[in-house]
Amino acid sequence: MNTLYYLALFICVLLGGLPVIYNQRITQRWLHYALSFSGAYILSITVLHLMPMVFGLGQMQIGLYVLLGFLIQLLLEQLSGGIEHGHIHAHRHDKSFLFPLLFGLSLHAFIEGLPLASWEDIHHHLQPEHQNHSLWFLAGLILHKAPAAFALMAVFRESEVSKKFSLLALLFFAAMSPLGVAVGAWVAILKTWQIPVLAVVVGSFLHISTTILFETDSGGHQLSNAKMLSILLGLCMGLLSIL
Repeated sequence: MNTLYYLALFICVLLGGLPVIYNQRITQRWLHYALSFSGAYILSITVLHLMPMVFGLGQMQIGLYVLLGFLIQLLLEQLSGGIEHGHIHAHRHDKSFLFPLLFGLSLHAFIEGLPLASWEDIHHHLQPEHQNHSLWFLAGLILHKAPAAFALMAVFRESEVSKKFSLLALLFFAAMSPLGVAVGAWVAILKTWQIPVLAVVVGSFLHISTTILFETDSGGHQLSNAKMLSILLGLCMGLLSIL
């Protein structure tokens, strides 16, 4: 696995979170647009790449792992409070909620990193003519992690947490996806687990992406022009992955 993958996953979180810690004037105005873009992109690569990969070997029980991933993500959001899709709620007088929030978001990041190490092995087995498709999956993780880090640090800032503790929390979160990739490299050795692990991530991605798109607006079912444009750009970027 290319060392640059580990660095990219780590640095994107820092780029998303550090400005919030050290610049009090940073606002959340752009966050929902970024999430709409990333949600549409994640949905695209899930449908265009991940789902064909997990169902390509014809294993009937794979659907159970997809549902398991969906359920796991649903449970993790009970800890994270839905921060993955822009729900930012601070409690200045009760900071105990920050630990389960950080744990839930970090565990989610760890799970997402697991299949990256075996992506090309699986994809090459199913479609030998295509190469380097892991870059599209990596891009999806980066586009999802940076806004999540921004939202996480926004909650810490609004909860009046010290910059030192916020930085430690951000570094911990940043390390989770690279750690998932490292553990995934070990899982890749156990060939029978490659597809099930990827299927769990498919379920997680389906939950996250659809929730982001459904909850893009604060009220009603009408999308603003800016948010619709963000979604269309995300879908178009996902479509480029099959060219």
